[in-house]
Amino acid sequence: MRIHEKTIIGELVAEDYRTASVFKTYGLDFCCSGDRTIAEACSKKELEPGIVLHALEEVRGQAQTTAIAYNSWPADLLADYIEKKHHRYVTAKIAEIAPFLEKVARVHGERHPELNEVAALFSDCAIDLSAHMKKEETVLFPYIRSMTVNGAAHAAFGSVENPISVMMHEHHIEGERFQKIAALTGNYMAPADACNTYRVTLALLKEFEEDLHLHVHLENNILFPKAIRMEQERDC
Repeated sequence: MRIHEKTIIGELVAEDYRTASVFKTYGLDFCCSGDRTIAEACSKKELEPGIVLHALEEVRGQAQTTAIAYNSWPADLLADYIEKKHHRYVTAKIAEIAPFLEKVARVHGERHPELNEVAALFSDCAIDLSAHMKKEETVLFPYIRSMTVNGAAHAAFGSVENPISVMMHEHHIEGERFQKIAALTGNYMAPADACNTYRVTLALLKEFEEDLHLHVHLENNILFPKAIRMEQERDC
């Protein structure tokens, strides 16, 4: 793929995940808002597109690593991977992070009142993301697997684009929620008076957000487009 200002960010990252590091460096969302062009994303951040394009070319010019080529996987395998790796990770980490956040907000909330808002945001995330994953596991992913294996799957929800649009909207909500958490915590930087639990909690939140970025990228930019193409080919 030749890179230029009108290149769609999500499509570029789907082709070469190494470019995600550049978008992270410049604070450009490649997952929840991956349907934007490089020019559009740079404009919102008041960045010069040429700087980002140069950085992308440098990354792509480096020797290929053993990065996983998710884009080459069949849709059913990708759905299985997302469910077993990322969905299980989310469930496990919510159970780990929530009690830490509650404790840290209770102990340090008077000196750092932003922790109360962070705890509330993460609590909302835990509820909404758990319900979101359940819908994928019981409705959307089984349909995608059926299309991959049988090719002739049909569903009561009509086109696969209908549940996909809902999932992408919910991804966007989570992306905005974690942007707020990152801003409130100074990009997960612990203050000087932070105890070990405080520091560990921020590190876990940062790790959670990074995993969510990959998780959403795999769905928005790879799995969902594959599902839409399969359905279109089936109906031709």
